[in-house]
Amino acid sequence: MAVLTDRPPVATAPDRRRGRDPRTLVSRFLGYATLVFFGLVFLYPFVIQLGNSFKTEPNAAADPLSPIPDPLVLAGFERIFAGTDFPLWLGNSLLVTVLVTAGRVFFDSLAGYALARLRFRGRAGLFAAVVAVLAVPGVVLLIPKFLVLNQLGIYNSYAGLIVPLLADAAGVFIMKQFFESIPVSVEEAARIDGAGVFRTFWSVVLPMAKPALITLTILSFQGSWNEFPHSLVAVQDPDLFTLPRGLADLVSGSLGKGSQYPLKLGAALLATIPVAIIFVVFQRYFVRDANDGSDKG
Repeated sequence: MAVLTDRPPVATAPDRRRGRDPRTLVSRFLGYATLVFFGLVFLYPFVIQLGNSFKTEPNAAADPLSPIPDPLVLAGFERIFAGTDFPLWLGNSLLVTVLVTAGRVFFDSLAGYALARLRFRGRAGLFAAVVAVLAVPGVVLLIPKFLVLNQLGIYNSYAGLIVPLLADAAGVFIMKQFFESIPVSVEEAARIDGAGVFRTFWSVVLPMAKPALITLTILSFQGSWNEFPHSLVAVQDPDLFTLPRGLADLVSGSLGKGSQYPLKLGAALLATIPVAIIFVVFQRYFVRDANDGSDKG
């Protein structure tokens, strides 16, 4: 009598050697080679920027595409801090970016939670308006921004730089979509315990939205740090210039004639460091929290 067993089939020799198939190895090699090629193409401009920052002015003008400075000097960085208003621009950018990032995280979260959970008349139309704002090019709003800032009396001030950027449609959309993925039962338990709407949002729902908050923090910091069009219509006083506005002033030749590659590229290099640090630090937490959430799901 035959005996039925549940033992899995034994892997045959071709199955064990499938990973060593020459065609598989060739396709894998071509895939990695393509990724490395495009990675180098993407990184090369940054390498050029780094190399020219440490060159002398004649060397950078004679061979700007060479990534190797010969000789290696710090004259460009010395001119940045001694011959320009870079420290002032840096301070203004830090102030504006920190306040705008904190404001966007708070207000976008509130608006996203209201659109995701609260039931009120016109909620669908309001969300449609938020989505419609995402489709409007930013350049279209420059003149209306200037008119509103001038009418409110905050043109050419820190308030004009900060207040219009405290909320954005993209952040509201991100937070709304994330809040809708959180089970309603969690909030119902909090309400049974006597928590109000804001207490439920602040103490229960918001801590669960850490991945979305980190994403919003990265996008808000990067967007406000690199914001140039808004500063162009919000201020004209050089003492209120942020880094993008100040760098644009340098590129336009405010310091005189000549290419001045070490000065310009060195300032651009310094301006990219804070965004790179924020992205690297917060990306680690974002990936970890996202993986934890997928494991729990």
